[in-house]
Amino acid sequence: MTVITRPPDADLRAGPARPAARRGRLRPRHLGAAVIRVLCLGNILLLIWMVVTSLRDTRDIFEHPVGLPGHLAWGNYSRAWDTGGFGPALVNSLVVSVGSAVIAVALAAPAAYVLARTRRRIGSPLTLLFALGIGVPTQLIVIPVYVAFAKAQNATQLKLLDSMQGLMTVYVGLAMPFTVFLLTGYFRSLPVEVEEAACLDGAGAVRGFLQIVLPMARNGLITAFTLQVLSAWNETLFSLVLLTSDGNRTLPSALLSFIDQQQFQGTDWGGMFAGVVIVMAPVLLLFVVLGQRLIAGMTAGVGK
Repeated sequence: MTVITRPPDADLRAGPARPAARRGRLRPRHLGAAVIRVLCLGNILLLIWMVVTSLRDTRDIFEHPVGLPGHLAWGNYSRAWDTGGFGPALVNSLVVSVGSAVIAVALAAPAAYVLARTRRRIGSPLTLLFALGIGVPTQLIVIPVYVAFAKAQNATQLKLLDSMQGLMTVYVGLAMPFTVFLLTGYFRSLPVEVEEAACLDGAGAVRGFLQIVLPMARNGLITAFTLQVLSAWNETLFSLVLLTSDGNRTLPSALLSFIDQQQFQGTDWGGMFAGVVIVMAPVLLLFVVLGQRLIAGMTAGVGK
């Protein structure tokens, strides 16, 4: 009987056993990355198709839904701008979106800073209370808000219905839960030592907050501002309920009104897609300009 022996250090030279490689099978991480790439590509292609379709006339769209325009129909944009009233609606949307975003960030920043720096037990429950406000559906509060505005307008002569200030008040109230929650996490990620050094140099609480904390939280403030602008720009329900006159319409309600007009005159698909592009263009431009700061602000307070 022959016994085959191996050197004692053979296993060490061979190294640890490795599992057989599985070819042709994607790992979960690679699969997730592939899905994200496919979704991004699909959104980009859809956006390109909408822009190209906005430059085609209605007959060309019906004959070839997917294709390049035979001639550039720039008249779609002028027709949507004049007939749909997108000019005044664009100004109203800018005023409401930017104004409500500025007020929401100005009110939420001090509250979030106090919640982030407080050491009392009430700090965490209050932060959780603001977080719970994010999940309240806006459809549930449309009627109560309208009734409250009507009673306040009759009692105090404040014009809250069919006015920009009334719609801005609603947008600020809707933005407070998420804005406070977002900024609370961001303020917690800031170093406390800088504030303590400012206090030792004689800076008070208000001065330290304005001159030390707010400059350090620039990315978080820009993120909160951008998200509120996007939310107010795309909001449709309250703008339809609270604004009734044509001169006070925002872009989403003007687009819906333009589509309703086409039901009696024949659908102008080129003009309709031109209106959609007009609504989306400022949002895309804002995201392109502030995209990096938006991502930095969203990820800075993770886990805080």
